Parts: sequence; C-alpha cells; structure tokens
Amino acid sequence: MPASILFITSTRLGDAVLSTGVLSRCLDQLPNARVTVATGPIAAPVFRNLPGLERVHVLVKQPAGAHWFGLWARSVARRWDLVVDLRGSALAYLVPASRRLVLGKGRRREHRVEELGRLVAPEANPPEPRLWLAATDRAKAARLVADGGPVLALGPAANWQAKTWRAERFAELASRLTGSGPLAEARVAIFGAAGEEEAVRPVLATLPAERCIDLVGKVDPLEAAACLERCRLFVGNDSGLMHMAAAVGMPTVGLFGPSPVEHYRPWGRWTAVAHTPETPEQLMDIPGWDHRTSATLMDSLTVDEVERVARELMSRAGS
Repeated sequence: MPASILFITSTRLGDAVLSTGVLSRCLDQLPNARVTVATGPIAAPVFRNLPGLERVHVLVKQPAGAHWFGLWARSVARRWDLVVDLRGSALAYLVPASRRLVLGKGRRREHRVEELGRLVAPEANPPEPRLWLAATDRAKAARLVADGGPVLALGPAANWQAKTWRAERFAELASRLTGSGPLAEARVAIFGAAGEEEAVRPVLATLPAERCIDLVGKVDPLEAAACLERCRLFVGNDSGLMHMAAAVGMPTVGLFGPSPVEHYRPWGRWTAVAHTPETPEQLMDIPGWDHRTSATLMDSLTVDEVERVARELMSRAGS
C-alpha cells in the first residue's frame, strides 16, 4: 500500500511556493506516496500537477477556527505515514501519524527556504522551491507568449500596497530596458491577478500596445509560471509571482522596501534584489502604521537603481 503524506502549508501564494522544496524532498523520501495538501484558495492551483496528489484541501478561514475542524474531520480516520505542518497548528498532533514534522511558531532571521528546509534537511543545503508544470500549462503559455524575440516580465502588483513600486516607475524601467542592450525592442508581459487591473493600468497605458502582453487576470499560478519560463527577465514587487519566477529559473529582480529582504528575497542562482535605502523598520516607523491601509513606501527606490541591478543580473546570467 502506498505511503501517505498530509502536507499543511501556507494559504499565501508566495509562502506556498517557497514550501514546495520541502514537499519535493518528502516525495523523494517516500516515493509513490499519496499526498493530501492543505492550503488556501489562491495557492491551491500550485499543487494540481503534484505527483501522487490525492486531493487539495482548500482552507478558507472561518470563525473560531472552524476551517481546521473541517480538515481534521477529513484526516482523522486514517493513519498518515508523514504529517508535515508548516503552519505550526495543533492539528498535526490530532491525527494519527507515524512521523510528524511541525514548524515552530518562532521566526528566525533567515530566509524562509532555509527555515523550512531545516525540517527535512537540517545538515544540508535546503531543498529549492519547484513547480510541477503540465503540458497544458505550457501549451497555453505558448499561445499567450508566442515565439518572436525576448520578453521582459513585470509584476507591478502585490498583496499590500505599501510594498508596491509605483506603476509609472515600472513603465519607465520597461522603456529603458527595452530601449537598448539584450532586451532592445523586447515585448513586455504584464502579470497580475484578477482584481489588480487598476494597479497595472498605467504600465499598459504607457508602453506601445503592439509590444505589450496583458496577462492580468488571464492565467492561474501554474499558467503564469509557464509564461514566465518563456521570458528573459522578471522584475517585480515582493510577491508570490516573484517567487514563481525564481522557482522556474528565470533571472529575477525582486523589489523590496517594508518587507524583510533576508527572509523573502527571491531564492535561486539567478536572482537579485533592489531595495530602498531605508530598512523596513525605518519605513514602518509611522504613527498608526497599518499595512492594510498604507500607501506605497517604495518611493525612495529609484528607477536608476532598479535598472542598474537588472542589467547587472542579466550580464551575470548571460541573458
């Protein structure tokens, strides 16, 4: 009988992507295992092509933690060979299991990949994030991002406004990067989720329409990753999209201000960071600070600096 794994990961897209290396290592250790993944609705598509996937349990927050009861009710009747709980919940101890790996609640000042990796590879390099793309994902990407020269990918949105670089600066950066060098006359693919149209509108309005590929709200996470595979460079805010770009091996520039670089920079060989001169603590030292309502805190990050970092990364990557 195949082994069974219950994998409980973040509901946020970026953290879920960063956890995929742990899941991949678990599958290496338990080949042919049947896997149940518990995650949020935004991140759920990331796991649909997972080898051995039995089901994805979508966690939607409910009052009094009722969403955890639903997962427990569907998990308690079997004995799991391995339970991995990256949420540090009590549920991992309330279902029968031969082995448990539970992430503690404390947060270290190290990268999230390193923090998660200690669960499965405490003495070795942490397992890198990976995405399981299907032929259908790549076929759709080939239609949306057709062959025909280099493509610059931009991610102008994020899950909170304070860590978004202004759309007008993305447009200026795109004009500069596609004006000379290896991306001269490149097309520009604009990524974003449904509902983020307003955040990217100034980018689309500024660039030549014939060189824009508008993907906002048109692809799910794995389709977006397949589209990113077809691009030459990604520049975007700290977001799940940024982590997907790095996971597929795309030269990736992450833009940082109020979020911690050391914990959430893009992970991979061909990655770089452009960040504000101020630390997150300095940026957020505002009376009544609330990440849900704050306007951008990224204005001290100049187009010149992002262009410099992007060109240096492309030169290093041989793009």
